[in-house]
Amino acid sequence: MPAASNDTPLNGIVVVEHCRSVAGSYAGRMLALMGATVIKIEAPGAGDPLRRMPPFIDGVKRSALFDYINVNKSSVTLDVKTKTGLALLNELLKKADVFLDDTRPSDRKALGITPEEVAGDNAPLLFASVLPFGAHGQHCDYLAYELNTLHSGGEGYLMPNGLALELFPDRPPVKIYGQFAQFVGGTSAVCAIISGLLIQDVVGGQFIDISVQDANVALSCFNIQRLGEGVLENRHARSFQYGGVLECSDGYVGLLTLEQHQWEGLVQLMGEPEWTKEEWLKDPLNRGRRGAEINKQIRAWAKSQRVEDLVIKGQALSVPLAKYVGPDAIMAAEQTKARDVFADVDIPGVGTVSMLTAPFQFTTPEKLDAYPAEPGANNATVLCELLGHSRSELDRWAAERVV
Repeated sequence: MPAASNDTPLNGIVVVEHCRSVAGSYAGRMLALMGATVIKIEAPGAGDPLRRMPPFIDGVKRSALFDYINVNKSSVTLDVKTKTGLALLNELLKKADVFLDDTRPSDRKALGITPEEVAGDNAPLLFASVLPFGAHGQHCDYLAYELNTLHSGGEGYLMPNGLALELFPDRPPVKIYGQFAQFVGGTSAVCAIISGLLIQDVVGGQFIDISVQDANVALSCFNIQRLGEGVLENRHARSFQYGGVLECSDGYVGLLTLEQHQWEGLVQLMGEPEWTKEEWLKDPLNRGRRGAEINKQIRAWAKSQRVEDLVIKGQALSVPLAKYVGPDAIMAAEQTKARDVFADVDIPGVGTVSMLTAPFQFTTPEKLDAYPAEPGANNATVLCELLGHSRSELDRWAAERVV
């Protein structure tokens, strides 16, 4: 069972993760990399359905997504629908500080793992519920995929926009590639759990209700800001006031000019062309309302510029400019290497691969020590060594398909 090092903030914290969603599993991953001991509960047999979710690693039927979001965890298989499986889960919860769960409220009631029932046996426990639409309200029992949670948060309706919309004007609303909304929900769960742990000694057990939809609505607060400017956003109207993605002669840059001095720096960067001297451009509100006109001029100018030249000269003039880079360039960058952003992980049947660690560091870089290679890989360690059951009991439970 992966053990936390002594210089991590969650060293000594035990998390029981009973999740099948990306959001819940990603929250568990982050807690593990902060030093918590995370025990992942999977169904006996095939285990977590995420093991079978694409994308798969080339040449083998392994989910790259599952391997990424489950590093530094132990795997225990339990059929919590059985009396014995539920009893073993409750034994684990007595050893835990956090119960991370994404079971639907109606199913929690049927299983006997409602917040009230869990709290009754485990007073200091922090019960963190991670669901697509939260644990109460008319949608609390709804199942959802990434497509649903992204669009229900409002962000999908605004995609594509800016340059992408100009290049592909007939595209319908689309979702961001991958599991964006789920990762946002998982990140919100981590923040809430850390907050709960900080006061756990004072207030004892708590129920934390995390909604992936709510997390994504909060992420889209920029829409409310634009509404205050008199702009009701949609895909065709949404953009930075001017700027955004600019095509250069050898690549792309991102430009964001929200403040007056940034606009003035941009004008200098462009060589103070005649069109920038028009009277209406002196008013920031007018610039915002007529951003499309400005962008037409900026993009025509940018196509003759080189990316590196623009970034260097723009930064010297306090113009927020950044180069667009691909994954290969990120992994090869000296800054990335200096911060140990990626670490080598040995995956059976695959070999050594580079995997993203975490967006934070403590005294020492986070290490990706282990991941649940097979469902129930840590049954003996957890159920026998941690809980004190015998090997003969474990064999009997395996025969009965409880574990």
